[in-house]
Amino acid sequence: MSSRRSFLQATTLAPFLSLEARLPLPTLTKPDRLRPGDTIGLFCPAAPAYSRETVQIAQESLQALGFKTLVGPHVYDRYGYLAGRDADRASDLHAFFTDRAVKAVMAIHGGWGCARLLPLLDYDLIQRNPKILIGYSDVTALLLGIYAKTGLVTFHGPVASATFNGYTVDWLKRLLLEGEALTMRNPTEKGDNLTQTQDRITTLKPGLARGRLVGGNLTVLSHLIGSPYLPDWKNTILFLEDTHEDIYRMDRMFTQLKLAGILNQIAGFVFGKCSDCGPGSGYGSLTLDDVLTEYIIPLDKPAYSGAMIGHIRDKFTVPLGIDAEIDATAGTIRLLESAVS
Repeated sequence: MSSRRSFLQATTLAPFLSLEARLPLPTLTKPDRLRPGDTIGLFCPAAPAYSRETVQIAQESLQALGFKTLVGPHVYDRYGYLAGRDADRASDLHAFFTDRAVKAVMAIHGGWGCARLLPLLDYDLIQRNPKILIGYSDVTALLLGIYAKTGLVTFHGPVASATFNGYTVDWLKRLLLEGEALTMRNPTEKGDNLTQTQDRITTLKPGLARGRLVGGNLTVLSHLIGSPYLPDWKNTILFLEDTHEDIYRMDRMFTQLKLAGILNQIAGFVFGKCSDCGPGSGYGSLTLDDVLTEYIIPLDKPAYSGAMIGHIRDKFTVPLGIDAEIDATAGTIRLLESAVS
C-alpha cells in the first residue's frame, strides 16, 4: 500500500515538479532608457480601440512628452471583445520588438485577452531585441510572461489611454528617461484637513524587506498559476492591485496564492489600490482589510497596503525584476538599481 501511495503521489506531483523545473529565471536584461524623440509603438493586446479619438489623445499625450508614436495595424480590428485574432495582436507586438526605430511598446488599454497571446509569442525574438514594455491591468499577463521567459525587465505603469497628469508623468520620466533608482512614496498632502485623508498607507507588518519586485493585477496573476508564464517567487517583493472585484472573489484569489505556495515564498508584500472593491450590501461580507489581515499578516513578513499602484489616476511606474527594498512602516519602495540601461 505504501509503495502504491508513493507512486500515486509521485505521478500526481510530476506535472508540478516539471513546471517548477522550467521556472529558473533567465539572465536579467534591462531595456535601454527612453530619450526625447524616441518612437513608442502603440498596440491593443486585448480589447480593441473602439474610439479613434482615444487613440488620438494617446498619441498627442505622448507627443507632448517629446515622443513620436507608431500605431499598430490591428488596433481597430474587431473579433468580439478582442482587437482582432490572437495571431494578429501578437504580430503587432512582434513587429514593434523587431523594428529598430521603436524604443518602447505601450498598450493603449487592457480589457481581456493578453493571456491568450502568451503561447504565440516568440520569446527568442523578444530576448534578442529588448525594449521597454509598459502597461497595467490585463497587460499584467504580458509583463509577467515575458519577464519569466526572457528575463527582460517589464513595467507596470500607465497605458497610453491613461491620464498623463503631473504625478504619473513625473514617476514615468524619473524611471524610464532619467534612469533613477528612485524611492516610491505616496503623496503626503493634508490639504486643509487636520491629518491626511487621501492616499494613506496602512502598515500590515512593520519592517524592511529586500527582493525582486514582481506582481501586477491580482485577477490576471492568479489565473496564470499552473502555467509556465510566472517566475520563481522565492525572495520576491510581491505587489498587487485590482478593480471592481467583490470581496469574496478577492478572498478566493488570495486563497489560490496561498494554496499554490506563492505567499510562503515571498520576502515582502505591497498592496496598491483595489478600486470599487467594497463589501457591498450583502449580509455578512468580509472587507478587504479582513482578507489582507487573514492572508498577509500571518506571513510575518514586512507588508503594507495603499501604494499608488492600480486603476487610479495618480500612479507609480513599477519595474518587474528589479531588486528593491520596502519599508512597510514608512510605506516606501526603494529601487536598489536603475531599471533601464
